[in-house]
Amino acid sequence: MPRHYTKPRTWQPMTDPEWDIIRPHILWLGAGRPLRDLRTRVDGMFWVAASGRRWADLPRHFGRADTISRHFRRMTQRHLWQKLLHLLADNQAPAALKALEHWICRACQRAARVAGLTLITVARRLGFLSTLRGPPWFLPDPDLSETCLRVTDAFLNRLLAAGRSVPEGTFALCGRLLGIAGGRRRIPRCLVPA
Repeated sequence: MPRHYTKPRTWQPMTDPEWDIIRPHILWLGAGRPLRDLRTRVDGMFWVAASGRRWADLPRHFGRADTISRHFRRMTQRHLWQKLLHLLADNQAPAALKALEHWICRACQRAARVAGLTLITVARRLGFLSTLRGPPWFLPDPDLSETCLRVTDAFLNRLLAAGRSVPEGTFALCGRLLGIAGGRRRIPRCLVPA
């Protein structure tokens, strides 16, 4: 799939086809009571993701904000958002799932705080730039860091095997390359995609 930013979509309750396509991926077997209001919870998660507001600002009709945010974290820990990104990347993805793309990408932005580098890596590889919390060149790139490590390691091993000394500044250069691949510590708020 080509790299792209998703077309923004304002929040509205999910339609029945949208809910039908996403529900099997959200349900899981486990301990606890069955949820009666799962669709409302997911709508609340998408409301927070689409609006960019805090969990505390969640309207009361969705349920308790702390309960919904805890459910969101649990779904993130179960890799739900990565699964949905993989489904969206498929050329045969249903139209109802494609309609949810912007909300899923915005939810992934929030989930990246919990899921960390694994979610960022999946989003980069699949080309969903709206999922990233900044321009791709500001964020960590594990693929680039592995390539830099492999190239610098091969270069240094070749020098040492030939009995040569390492030229001055080589280690500093290797460190800077790995620093670039590690991303920036802070990203200006104005560069975070809407």
